[in-house]
Formats: sequence, C-alpha cells, structure tokens
Amino acid sequence: MAQDLRPGDVLNTLKEGRLAPFYLFYGPGEFQMEKVLDRIRETWIPEASRDLNLEIFYADESDPREIVNRALSFPFLSEHRLIIVRRMDLYRADALEKFLPYLENPPKTSCLIFVAQKPDFKRKFYRTIRSLGGAVLFPALRENQVVPWIRSLASEMGLNIEKEACDYLQQMVGANPRELHAELEKLFLRYGGGRVGMEEVRELAIHSRLYSVFELMNLFSTKNGPAALRVLSRFLEEEDKKGGPLRLLGMLNRQVRLLWQTKMILQRGGQAGEVAQRLSLPRFSAGNLVRQAKYWSLEELERTLRLLYEVDGRLKSGSRPKPVLENFFLALCTPKSGPRGR
Repeated sequence: MAQDLRPGDVLNTLKEGRLAPFYLFYGPGEFQMEKVLDRIRETWIPEASRDLNLEIFYADESDPREIVNRALSFPFLSEHRLIIVRRMDLYRADALEKFLPYLENPPKTSCLIFVAQKPDFKRKFYRTIRSLGGAVLFPALRENQVVPWIRSLASEMGLNIEKEACDYLQQMVGANPRELHAELEKLFLRYGGGRVGMEEVRELAIHSRLYSVFELMNLFSTKNGPAALRVLSRFLEEEDKKGGPLRLLGMLNRQVRLLWQTKMILQRGGQAGEVAQRLSLPRFSAGNLVRQAKYWSLEELERTLRLLYEVDGRLKSGSRPKPVLENFFLALCTPKSGPRGR
C-alpha cells in the first residue's frame, strides 16, 4: 500500500511547477487544507483565466459524470484546469465508482482534487486513489506542534511575536488553527511589524470571546465557583446554543485529564519541567497546571471525569445546557476549597 502524502509534499511539487492529475485531501486539519487549496488556486491557474479553468463542485449537488466531463475538457487560455470536489463523504459507493475509469487514464492538463473529512478506505474508490499515491492526509496539530506553528504563521504574516507570547496564545486559544490565525490577524492589525510580547497578547485577549474560555478553565481549575459561574453565563450568551456547550465539555475533559497527569507527576516528586516534557507543553502552560493541580486530589479528578461523562449524556439527550453546567460547576467548585499539598 502506498504511503499517504503530507501537505508539504503537495506544496513541494507545486513549487516545481507540476501537480498530480488527482488527489484526495482528507483529515481533521481543515485549516491547513484550505491554505493548501488557496495556494494551488493562486499558483496553478493564472488569474486572468482562473474563472474559465477553475470549478468547484459539491457532492450533494453534482453528478460524478458531470464532474468527470469537466475534468476531461481542455483548459481555455491556460495550460491547466483545476477541479475541486467537496463533501465527498456524501457520495454513496455506486456514485464513487463512476470516478474509477477517470482515475485509470486522467488527462495531464487537469488536476482533480477530491475533498473528504473521513473517507471510508474500504470502498474501492478511496482504496484506488491511495494505491496510486494520491491520498493526502491533513492531520490535526499535536500539542507540541502548536507553538512552532504559531511562530511560523506569524513570521509569514510579518508579525514579530515572542515565544512566551506564543505560549500564552496557545494556553488561551488551544490548538485550533483557525482561531489561532484569527487572533494573530488581530495582533497584526493592532501592532503591525512591531514586537509583540505577553502584555500585548494579554491586552488583546481580554477583549476576545476566546478569553472567556481561557478564564473559565483557570477559574474552574482553581475552584473559584462564584467567578466561574459568572464567566460561564457570559460564555453561554456569546457562544452558539447548539455547539458551544459541547465544545466547552471537550475543553473541560482535556483540562481535567491534564490536571490528573500533572498530579501524578507531582506526587512522584516531579516538577514543572517534567510536566512540560512529559505532556509536551510549553513551560508557561506546565507552570499553570502545577499551580492548579494543588487544588485537587486524584480522587476528585477521577470523579470529575465521571461527572463530565454524565453531563455529556444529558446535553446530548436534550437537557438545557445552562442549569446542567451550573450544577456541574457548583458540585466541583466551592469557595472554601484552597490549594493542597502534593
């Protein structure tokens, strides 16, 4: 079986002035996928003839035979055609098989890019693309990749940002590339090419809706119940009612697991440096976890994970998010709780 390509492989080929006749772009790294698609659009087809040689189709709206016919057409006033087909996951197996004859003998003048989130590689169409070396995986950012990614993107934008500020931005936003990019754009608009440090990021963060989540995680982790309830109320007002509470549960689940791992390291005599190394976190984040873990026992953290599972079930069964989440915070965050020993 051919090994799946990485986004950098496609960009390197593009720099050489060529592309494969077809690709399958897939995976959770949606933001990076869109960046690569933008680069291909801008580079592969001249702007003057782009409208004539670039077409985008959606699987729930388009017949595979129509897409194939377009891809077989000769480019007009250009050397290449680019066809992008989105939402490939929505095609049934019989519809996907209509693309198979095209894959056997594609024209050199067209590049046909299929975009799927979670392709089923048991299906012949996806297996064929993979076996021919056309599958490109766009992975999610791992924890230890976030800060280097922020610095690289900031450099591309012309933003001079300090490493400590990148650590803080990761702590505040997490590993979502789209949200990180949005915050970097705000910083660039505000500070241009000037140097951006912790204070500049903190000042911008206070006015960001993402700060509510960052603040809420900290208040929860230090068991500041009254303040956590106020921020929770603000968060629920700002976020969409359907997806916001479940995203919050995901972040709480991650935070509790990090606190549990930190607590285990501290109980074995470890320090912040070991927490940073073992959990692949910036020193800034590890220091926060060490401070926060002192408010919890291992038993409390294990109980919290069980409660999160119960809350997830209630929300998915249609319970109103606000009272369910408020009761969760009240059960775990009490004003009298203070830091404990290791």
